[in-house]
Amino acid sequence: MLTLFYAPGACSMAAHIVLEESREKYQPHRMDLSKGEQKTSEYMKIHPLGRVPALKLDDGSPLSENTAILPYLGKRFEMWPSDPVKEARALSHIGFFASSVHPAHAHIGRPERYTEDKSAFPGIQAMGKKSFHDYLKQIDAMYVGREWLSDTYSVLDPYAFVFFTWGVRRELPMSELKAYTALKDRMMKRPAVQRVAADEGVKL
Repeated sequence: MLTLFYAPGACSMAAHIVLEESREKYQPHRMDLSKGEQKTSEYMKIHPLGRVPALKLDDGSPLSENTAILPYLGKRFEMWPSDPVKEARALSHIGFFASSVHPAHAHIGRPERYTEDKSAFPGIQAMGKKSFHDYLKQIDAMYVGREWLSDTYSVLDPYAFVFFTWGVRRELPMSELKAYTALKDRMMKRPAVQRVAADEGVKL
């Protein structure tokens, strides 16, 4: 059985949704980051950076990072394109989400990762918010004229959904992003997403 280590509202929500969509029995392990549960020696053996998500596989071995976890789950649950070119594009989207969109948001909430000079925090946060908003506009453009990012619903869509929730949290004008908002509406109609949103306290 798979075990998912996740934190409410974090990027681990994408894998949480995918597992709920699968209807396969799995073990959810909720982490309280405010209490430092992700920094315990036991968890650091699972994810050496002390972050979420992490996935414990059927054989007990760990897997970390959305760039690995989501393609793995997608292939396991038929939520991943089989065509080589479409698979490459899916990986490109995941790379963009993980290496550009997420770090921009981290500049807002975790400026201490980028400097020890506290006087620089406001500037880092302001630039992070601008960059994050710009990336959300790019995601909006990706969804114009299409229901899902790939040909059918895939792991890409829960991942994109996560960043919409973060935009709401940061009080960005998300309603102006029409295609992205339409994705949010489609996602919120899905029972799996409703279950995860209720569990993680996500309100849109």
